[in-house]
Amino acid sequence: MAIATISEIEKKVGLDTYAVENEGIGGIIKVKVSDFRVEESFKNIGLDPKGRFSVIQVTLRNWETNRFINRFARELKISRNRIWFSGTKDKRAITSQLMIVDAPIHKIEQIELNDVKISYIGRTHKKLKFGEHQSNKFTVIVRGCAKINGEPMSDDEAMENISSIISEMEQKLGPDIFPNWIGPQRFGGIRAVTAEVGVHVIEEDFEMAVNTYLGMESQFENEEASNFRKIWNETKDIEKCLEIIPQRLNYEKKILFELKKSNNYISAFKTLPNNLQLMFIHAVQSKIFNKYLASRINSNLSLKKPSEGDIVGHLTEKRNIDINSLAIVENETKNRIERNCELGRLAITGPLPGYSNIIAKGDSGKLEDKIISEMNYNKDSWQIEKIPRLSSSGSRRALTSSYSNLIIESCSKEVEENESKVWNEGPKEGDRWNPEGASIKFKFELPPGSYATVFLREIMRSPINHY
Repeated sequence: MAIATISEIEKKVGLDTYAVENEGIGGIIKVKVSDFRVEESFKNIGLDPKGRFSVIQVTLRNWETNRFINRFARELKISRNRIWFSGTKDKRAITSQLMIVDAPIHKIEQIELNDVKISYIGRTHKKLKFGEHQSNKFTVIVRGCAKINGEPMSDDEAMENISSIISEMEQKLGPDIFPNWIGPQRFGGIRAVTAEVGVHVIEEDFEMAVNTYLGMESQFENEEASNFRKIWNETKDIEKCLEIIPQRLNYEKKILFELKKSNNYISAFKTLPNNLQLMFIHAVQSKIFNKYLASRINSNLSLKKPSEGDIVGHLTEKRNIDINSLAIVENETKNRIERNCELGRLAITGPLPGYSNIIAKGDSGKLEDKIISEMNYNKDSWQIEKIPRLSSSGSRRALTSSYSNLIIESCSKEVEENESKVWNEGPKEGDRWNPEGASIKFKFELPPGSYATVFLREIMRSPINHY
């Protein structure tokens, strides 16, 4: 498998377009683990002292959510399906979120894991649904701001560019609004593997799906992981790969053990967590959404002002689309819908296609149809007969999202020598950051399902591996 370049990855996942023209500030995030903090905000948890389940607040440092859930379940000696949480969070970060656990608090309090803090909140009868929290509060530091030519950007220059981008986005989209791109995390980060696997799952070619998950190489993985993937691609030798597989590649290890045992690629695929299996389908849908959003911007179709044929939906209190309220914009309803879009009650949507999804009409419908047809998908494509629970009826997603409580300030450039390997090694060819450049701290709040990285991407304009 050929290793994709940065620009190829960005194009593949539809993250190669911006809302407005600007140089941006460059820079890189997550230099230090503490540079990226996120805390879930809940309106009402519904505590009940007689409740069956324990409600806990979990603060993680440098833990990927799914890996923590697996480890936590193992320590508690329960199925991971007895732990409920509202959202997955970035790994290289300090994250704080609620979890509901089907286990008594005395068992939970016995668990001690490095870089994990667990606080008991109370008891409840209710399980948490995905996306149930009210918002995510972020504090993110962008370090090493740099011009396109790699020269350091001063605090004043960075602040001027930030102000210009926010002002132009406000003129084009409205106050505190930005394009609702689906971020690189959905695609497996800088390896961008999830949509590639998803393509094969939709084709029901599970041998290719497994081989892609095991073997897709990335220039950003370490030598051990790259060597493992290279050997798998060249030999498909299970025993040899089990000998050299890095310890941290637990999912890949489970796949190999299942292949060794059964030589069944569907069984091997099913060793992955159910939510990750679904993520492969969602990643393909997300790629289509991003490509549609980019095409709409490049075609000068407004993200703010609906056109005849657009599909709009009511925005909930959490600023997400109420999927049961979708309506097609028609000539006789256009003025009323346009007014409600301006008031923030309605939003224009884009496709997350599935077997029962509706497609827009008019110019926007032609764009949707073109993108989906170019990828050779139709409504039947989303019925996965070999694993029916992966079938998707489809949905719609707002083309824009909103941020609130934005605070931007300069901060110290200091990074201790042992805090960041990337920083110590310095910028490489193709990077856009400079250790002499400004460090800017952003504080803001986003609704569930919107990505801090894509909000910052509109401001930074750095390559995808800088987020």
